[in-house]
Amino acid sequence: MSGELRALGLVHGLLLGLLLASPLIAPGLLPWGVEALFIIGAFQLRLADRRWDMRDGWRSWISHIRMAPLRLIPWGAAATVALIAGNGARAQAILIAASLCELLVYPVCTHVLARLSRRVVGAVLVLLILIGLSAVGETIRYMICFMTGMSACLFWLRGPDGEGHALGLALAGLVAAAIAPVFWPAVLPVAFPAAIVCATLALAHVSTLRRRPVPWRAGGGTQVRP
Repeated sequence: MSGELRALGLVHGLLLGLLLASPLIAPGLLPWGVEALFIIGAFQLRLADRRWDMRDGWRSWISHIRMAPLRLIPWGAAATVALIAGNGARAQAILIAASLCELLVYPVCTHVLARLSRRVVGAVLVLLILIGLSAVGETIRYMICFMTGMSACLFWLRGPDGEGHALGLALAGLVAAAIAPVFWPAVLPVAFPAAIVCATLALAHVSTLRRRPVPWRAGGGTQVRP
């Protein structure tokens, strides 16, 4: 998955850099940038995290929590930006949401979503995007964005690799989500996360495809071609 990780890591880093510069460039874009950061950050985290495939039970949870402080650094930077912009409540919401997502939401949702089919995960993804419209408070909205990113990643992981139809649907969804607020401004709270999800899925589709499995030499299983 190194290709996807490099591409998404570049976008994630670019978004974080723009977020850090937003108080000087466009302070009004800060909340939208934070939402996008939660979605892409969760997508990238689920894509990179392979411990859940190797360990079961409490060991996976403990392993994830041990790595959480390092992953909280970008969220601390985003909270600092909110403080610089003069919004202490937003900074607090970012830190609370990030901590809860890393230490509780991610470990729980990973196990729950892993038991669902791709079609059900897709329904959950759509539901999360719609629920974000009625979220009360920034903390809850950021947590919903995080769960949206996780669901989007699992939806992509279970889908076809590099299939043109899937890529076309993701790009069509991106265009529709970008155009809809122009004609119906009220749908912006739903269209924005939908656009971020579609853009992330499209990026994942055009990135390096997953490596082909080859027969396991010892028999009975499969191994991944380097």
